[in-house]
Amino acid sequence: MRYRTWDWVALSLVIMGAINWGLIGLFRFDLIAVIFGGMESIVSRIIYTIIALAGLYCLSFIGRATDRDRDLQPAHQGHNHHHHNQNN
Repeated sequence: MRYRTWDWVALSLVIMGAINWGLIGLFRFDLIAVIFGGMESIVSRIIYTIIALAGLYCLSFIGRATDRDRDLQPAHQGHNHHHHNQNN
């Protein structure tokens, strides 16, 4: 899979985890535990672990965004490259 596909998968998992944590915080309702047999079930623990790994993967977004921003900056930053008309 390409980076972009992994990015979307990871981001989707992190969003699902965030929604689940919101439900836990607001309503004491763990949707993942309800769906997959309780917080202690092996399936729930695997889902929690996959979401945690997706969150760690999403940390790479920061480094890639920083690299992209650096690559997009002009080579001569701070210099005025506009030519002014001297006949004003």
